[in-house]
Amino acid sequence: MRRTGCVGLAAGLVMLAGLALAQEGPGADQTSPQHQASYQNMTPEQRATATREFLGLGTKPDREAAARGAPLFQRNCAFCHGSQARGATGPSLITSDVVLSDDHGERLVPYVQKGRPDQGMPAFASMAEGKLKDIAEFLHLQVEEVANRGGYQVLNILVGDKAKGQAYVEAHCASCHTPENFAHIGSRFQSPERLQRAWIWPARSDNPKLAVTATVRTRGGAALVGRVTQISDFRITLVDAEGHKSSIEREPGVTVQIHDPRAAHEQIVMTLSNEDMHNVTAWLASLK
Repeated sequence: MRRTGCVGLAAGLVMLAGLALAQEGPGADQTSPQHQASYQNMTPEQRATATREFLGLGTKPDREAAARGAPLFQRNCAFCHGSQARGATGPSLITSDVVLSDDHGERLVPYVQKGRPDQGMPAFASMAEGKLKDIAEFLHLQVEEVANRGGYQVLNILVGDKAKGQAYVEAHCASCHTPENFAHIGSRFQSPERLQRAWIWPARSDNPKLAVTATVRTRGGAALVGRVTQISDFRITLVDAEGHKSSIEREPGVTVQIHDPRAAHEQIVMTLSNEDMHNVTAWLASLK
């Protein structure tokens, strides 16, 4: 059953950032199953399913039934509730408790059949139950499209100037990357969207070389080196090359030197313009 209330809908805006932080935050353990199951590497359909489950949106709407229900809704309901059920002279149905607590018409059908004449909603007792179920699926699809951003997919981002993109890379990236790093990079990703995301903010889960490492010197002078799996103002946890885990209290006399291979990308993000972003993506995508 679908959850009610506006909080679940608003949570959709936080979903993608929340999962990214869970996987990419400085305290994240990159060996965890959650980290390996990278949200950003899912297909749009997989992301939509994950987001639907997270928000408690219920079962996946039947798009074929919703397509049948769309013209029925337009003829019978849109004059009050708007063409997409967002509201007009009548209220929006996107946040309706009756809609959100329904799955496949078990609550909506009898509600619409009876109507609310006292509030200006006529009864639709003579409309076939199958048609009312199609209207219900249309409404569930509208909720899905408002609340579920997991299925969002960029259609075209290759709008930049390739020559300018190459010039930007040569000016800002050559100190860390060689031409060999970019060879055939346009063929390594399933879409330009993923390519753009990867070069701006490369995922640590996709490249172990991007792991945050640290050298910790204890008060006794011992040096511990390893991958950072947790860090705070009070404690740092490392995993060394042999897989041994060490947790060190950050007390006076203990020094911590952090090495983050992605630090340069973090600096670029602070100054990267939309034009430069599109230009670089266009150039990288051309390197087949």
